[in-house]
Amino acid sequence: QVFTFNGVKIKVEPSDKVKNGAPMSIICHADISKNTDFQLKHNFTFFKDGKLVFMTISDKEDARYEIPVAKSADTGDYECRVKAGDKLVISKPIYVWVAGMTKPILTADKKEVSEGEIVKLRCELPEEVPPLEFYFRKIKTNSEPITKRVAEQNQNFSEMEYYVEAGDNILQFDCFGKRQVKSGWESSQHSNKTLVTVKEPFRNPTLITTPSNNLTEGDIIEFQCSTVAAEMRGIEIIFQKNRTILNSVRDKKSLKYSTLATQEDSGEYLCKVEQGAVSKTTKLNVFVSELFPKPTLSASMTQLDENKDLILNCSINGSRRANFSILRKSSSGDILLKKSRILAIKVNVNDTGSYTCKAEVKGIVKESKPVRISVYAPVSKPTLSVVSGSPEVVLGKPLQLICLSVMGTPPITFTFYKGDEIKKNVTNDTYATFLDEDIGLNDNGGYKCDARNNHSSGVKTSNILNVTVIVPIRGASLGSVPYGEVEVGSDTAFLCSVKEGSWPIHFKFFKKTDHEELLHEAREYSDRTIWHKKTMKRRDTGTYYCMASNRASVDVRSHPITISVILAAWQKGVIAAFVLTAMAGAGAVALWWFLCKKKK
Repeated sequence: QVFTFNGVKIKVEPSDKVKNGAPMSIICHADISKNTDFQLKHNFTFFKDGKLVFMTISDKEDARYEIPVAKSADTGDYECRVKAGDKLVISKPIYVWVAGMTKPILTADKKEVSEGEIVKLRCELPEEVPPLEFYFRKIKTNSEPITKRVAEQNQNFSEMEYYVEAGDNILQFDCFGKRQVKSGWESSQHSNKTLVTVKEPFRNPTLITTPSNNLTEGDIIEFQCSTVAAEMRGIEIIFQKNRTILNSVRDKKSLKYSTLATQEDSGEYLCKVEQGAVSKTTKLNVFVSELFPKPTLSASMTQLDENKDLILNCSINGSRRANFSILRKSSSGDILLKKSRILAIKVNVNDTGSYTCKAEVKGIVKESKPVRISVYAPVSKPTLSVVSGSPEVVLGKPLQLICLSVMGTPPITFTFYKGDEIKKNVTNDTYATFLDEDIGLNDNGGYKCDARNNHSSGVKTSNILNVTVIVPIRGASLGSVPYGEVEVGSDTAFLCSVKEGSWPIHFKFFKKTDHEELLHEAREYSDRTIWHKKTMKRRDTGTYYCMASNRASVDVRSHPITISVILAAWQKGVIAAFVLTAMAGAGAVALWWFLCKKKK
């Protein structure tokens, strides 16, 4: 008994796209060739998305997996496996789409709620298999539904909470579901609509004004804010303008607020009633017309010298009668100067400041814009000096000057001059500084400064400041006479000189030792100095150098020279004679000894 599989095929009846609720059949056919006509048992196994869903054993070459009522959960990839004897063949998969989803069921935990409470909804898609997406809708009359989405990975239902807002009288809710298929997303029908009625814990507040909401400055305006509530406990009434709370009450059905109307009271007012999470607001616009315009303060002068006369005049456009007062502004509070329209004073520098005036009509007080009055004392003659103290500067280094005026009302403008050229203008209180970074060899004077403010006396000029430019030492050298070798007992002249440098110059002569021995120093108004060292000795042999410095505070060192102290000519002759005499004596002794020996 020989057989072989030619193939295994799978198909769907009536088609691979089936409407939800309709019957469908998955048919598996095995194509087998035999050498004789013998009976063969076939083991058919059906899989959906890799999971076993049906199996049967038959001696026929066809098997059917019947689904009487197809559901969306039956959507997926199907395949069949046929085993005969020890041979197994698997079909190619076929995708079956059960179009349409079951209608969801929506339930609410409450049918009647109060404003501020929570409604809990449950939407279920029976016979559907997760993952699923649920969409809940809150439907209000004459407004767009509010939709919320929830994804569920492990269950075929979902729950959602909705907050019941003020004004939600009658609410309807529904839901629908979605699932993902190969061609995209598939949506279910909308569920049944669930009706929820809403109770008001309190009415919208009422806001009224007396005598009306159109008033004139000086009128008394009264606001009354009220509500009707089933339960007064926890009720709070808040009365505010813009963001400012003017009054509030608790556990009462109304509040009152009154004030003397001014133009600043024009605007929008809010009466807000709150209880728990519920808040309701009523708005009212109030317009207050002007009783009289703001006063104007004028000054005879705004900038004047000390001891001059100042006249301040307060007026109202239209010459209306009013109670006037003139004040000076201060950080600690306004200072009343005079209850009058006009103020005349002789000023000093302490009168500098801001002034205003106030006008009162029918209890309404209005204030003018401030007027700034500046009183000036004349500047004193400035003094110009070098910041470091000494009127000198090293060539190539910056020079910082300070100009100071001890008297005078600020701000003071300082002007710096180098020669006749203006170098800098600075405005400050009592002093200013100037940094001259361009110091030349010939910049030995010509600095001055001016000081002026708004006083009519004009400009004051400092004395001319002469500044000495210090040239640093450059090119120190050392020489000697005689040079190189010096006889013992003779004198030596050491000459230390510099190529350039401002006088006086401080010269120092050193001999190189373990501790750098200072031999001589001198201060000269010259570019050189000579040091005469008398009676040279053998111990004076060694290396010498000199150093030069001036007020630039830079020590410049010369190259070293070597001095050898040798014996004089007469000293050499004495030593030679002594040596010859010693040799002659030694020879005589030797001859005597020889003769004595020969005689014996």
